[in-house]
Amino acid sequence: MTLPLCAATTSSFTPSPNTPIATFHGLCYVVGDNIDTNQIVPTEYLTLVPSNPDKYKKLGSYALISLPAAEYPTRFIAPDETTSKYSILIAGDNFGCGSSREHAPVALGVAGVAAVVAESYARIFFRNSLATGEVYPLESGVRVCEACRTEDVVTIELGLGRLINHTTGKDYGLKPKGDAGPVIEAGGIFAYAVKY
Repeated sequence: MTLPLCAATTSSFTPSPNTPIATFHGLCYVVGDNIDTNQIVPTEYLTLVPSNPDKYKKLGSYALISLPAAEYPTRFIAPDETTSKYSILIAGDNFGCGSSREHAPVALGVAGVAAVVAESYARIFFRNSLATGEVYPLESGVRVCEACRTEDVVTIELGLGRLINHTTGKDYGLKPKGDAGPVIEAGGIFAYAVKY
């Protein structure tokens, strides 16, 4: 299947010659500002220890379960499902604020999220994403959460620093990953340590 070409936008991202060109493609789920870790995975499910394979799988079924239904009528995980059909999460400002629970990026990854594109992150969520390697945390240069809608088909081109919305035909620049890039690309801090 050939993806439609979209008009390019200017991005401050310059790919490194060592950066592999990788993409994520799928349906996106869109949330707003200040989505906290309790909305990502509620406290009552923190007893599900990610190091236990059975509990690890179950943890994903609770991802984003605490989002207010009035604001998010489309549920991230459909009833009677354990994973989500949305592989890309698009968020506003301060995504992952709240507690320091590592369960938050783990739950999203187990649920099927490959990448999160947010306007900004709470520092601890970003670091937990790096440490666990469960989700690819990327920052947008604009409020993509206001330009995209849940169910839009999007592609993230990592090497080019772009998010393409195939539903709307628009293209958005992503901020450079900086020093975190090699850790993200290795699959987390432990994979990075083994590799280097």
